[in-house]
Amino acid sequence: MTSEFLISDYTIYAIGAPIIVSLIVIEVIISNLRKLDYYNLSDSLGSLGLIIGNILINIMTKGLIIAFYLYLYQFKFFDLSSLGSIWLEALLTLFAIDFIYYWFHRTSHHVRFFWAIHMNHHSSEEMNFLVSLRQAWFNPLFRVPFFLILPLLGFNPFLTLAVGAASTIWAVIQHTKMIGKLGPLEKIFVTPSSHRVHHGINENYMDKNFGNLFIIWDRIFGTYQEEEERVIFGLKRNIKSSNPFKITTFTWHEIFTDFSNSIHIKDKLKSIFGAPEWKPQQF
Repeated sequence: MTSEFLISDYTIYAIGAPIIVSLIVIEVIISNLRKLDYYNLSDSLGSLGLIIGNILINIMTKGLIIAFYLYLYQFKFFDLSSLGSIWLEALLTLFAIDFIYYWFHRTSHHVRFFWAIHMNHHSSEEMNFLVSLRQAWFNPLFRVPFFLILPLLGFNPFLTLAVGAASTIWAVIQHTKMIGKLGPLEKIFVTPSSHRVHHGINENYMDKNFGNLFIIWDRIFGTYQEEEERVIFGLKRNIKSSNPFKITTFTWHEIFTDFSNSIHIKDKLKSIFGAPEWKPQQF
């Protein structure tokens, strides 16, 4: 990273962590005072178990992932530092991250292999700030095939990490029932309202609103849905467990079972890379 931009992702997380904790505490207090039941103890423990595992895996793999991105960065097609402004470079990085995230997120809802990871985040039947931390243990690794294009296009890996960390803070704010619609902001940004829709299992809410920061990608690619009826949160087939190990392995167990029960090579491939709801014909 250039000397003009010394803020690392660690700095942003250090600033963001107390903000996130404060939001959770405030939401818990308001929920209790108004008897809104936004929080369920068992569900909250499940979210904590998942984020702790996610952080541990991230600590163990982050160095290797950064090294891989830095290696790819040597072969970049464009030199974005030639723009002459670190802030312009950061802005372009923000849009690039969000665009790729949209496709990563959308793929995670349509391909079983990636859904096995992402469904962890959707396994809660609640919607609160703590649910934003309900991240799969191996999520850091599953992002790599999508985001490896960034260093090749000339996006500085360290700047990418810092900008990505900043956009994560906004993603936390999206996970709440306390905040209603935000007027004109709904046209451009992913808001709590549009993200509640994403977590909904209502028929008209399924597989909608995949953006992380900007909702414009959903509007462009036809996956936008406005919040209309009350949102029902969770999975079509809820796990009914807050055990982080059971949540983590739930879909992988189904994939293994369907792979074993598939006779044809085509079906074996579909058991891994087909739609999340796919089953062998004999099922």
